[in-house]
Amino acid sequence: MGLDSKPLSTLRGKSSFKLEDFPVPNGREEMWRFTPLSRLRGLHDGTAPVAGNVVIHVDAAPEVSVETVGREDPRVGRAYTPTDRVSVQAFTSFEKATVITVPKEAVTSRATVINVRGEGGGAAYGHIVIAVEPLAEAVIVLDHQGSAVYADNVEFVVGDGATLKVVSLQDWADDAVHVSQHHAHLGRDATFKSFVVTMGGDLVRLSPSVSYTGRGGDADLSGLYFVDAGQHIEHRLLVDHTVPDCRSNVDYRGALQGDEAHAVWIGDVIIRVEATGTDTYELNRNLILTDGARADSVPNLEILTGEVAGAGHASASGRMDDEHIFYLQARGIPYDEARRLVIRGYFAQLIAKIEVEEIRDRVLAAVEAELAR
Repeated sequence: MGLDSKPLSTLRGKSSFKLEDFPVPNGREEMWRFTPLSRLRGLHDGTAPVAGNVVIHVDAAPEVSVETVGREDPRVGRAYTPTDRVSVQAFTSFEKATVITVPKEAVTSRATVINVRGEGGGAAYGHIVIAVEPLAEAVIVLDHQGSAVYADNVEFVVGDGATLKVVSLQDWADDAVHVSQHHAHLGRDATFKSFVVTMGGDLVRLSPSVSYTGRGGDADLSGLYFVDAGQHIEHRLLVDHTVPDCRSNVDYRGALQGDEAHAVWIGDVIIRVEATGTDTYELNRNLILTDGARADSVPNLEILTGEVAGAGHASASGRMDDEHIFYLQARGIPYDEARRLVIRGYFAQLIAKIEVEEIRDRVLAAVEAELAR
């Protein structure tokens, strides 16, 4: 398992299972230039003491099987090869992986919830594989809580004609550090819908990516984040269109408040020569609520064929629209309530996409708590 032999795009670097193939980052590299390396607590250079404790508990739907396996299991690493130093460090350091399987043609009766609970200490590493076999349908919730210095990789393998809906909550304690790769590997006519909510943690860097193996694959990636004073929240997305007639849609929205609140969003979409008929769009919006907050938003679209159904991107970062506030105040609504209504409306379209009611209510409550600060 060495360096990936596929031709490299300008947006996609090398991939490898070998730690020595990735030099320790110094912060000048493109993929690390926004990340404050000193706050990773050694996850990037191997100095983090492996003394942390992260407990994984799965509340599985009755149709789903759950296994704990070693790294020698052939399902581990089959769909994803690490693409950066922390990702390969996690792959070479985890002790046991959690494998969740949804059998062929099964339709799960309820969501499967994976609780990832940090209990403090030094660094910890993990690996999760979620395999949805052909024509099956499932909903998965990844719920991260507690205190941790944690790096992991999550593989989503979606079989031909299968549908997987994932909600990932980063609801960590204020001192937590989490660096994670989420990779979805889509079969022919497969559907993958991801919703990421990032609220907690001192530093969270989440990298969702998608690859396709057959025509008709459909990926919808949505995200919501609320960044408070001193927090660093980073989302780095990659959608690699390598086969014809596939679709992707990305919509991430964030709000920032407080001194040195920092959000980073990188959206990379590649349409390769053979990926004719691709239809893709990516959007990122950032609402800056106070002075001292900063949002970096970088959409990138690399098109290597002229035969596409559609391709575009947009990014916007700015203050709240004073006209919206004025409109509400003119109708007797106090300023603070008007402000909350505008921000609720900004997130409402996204939150409505969360199909698990209790999770949707929890996200709404978390947004309200942020607005009350």
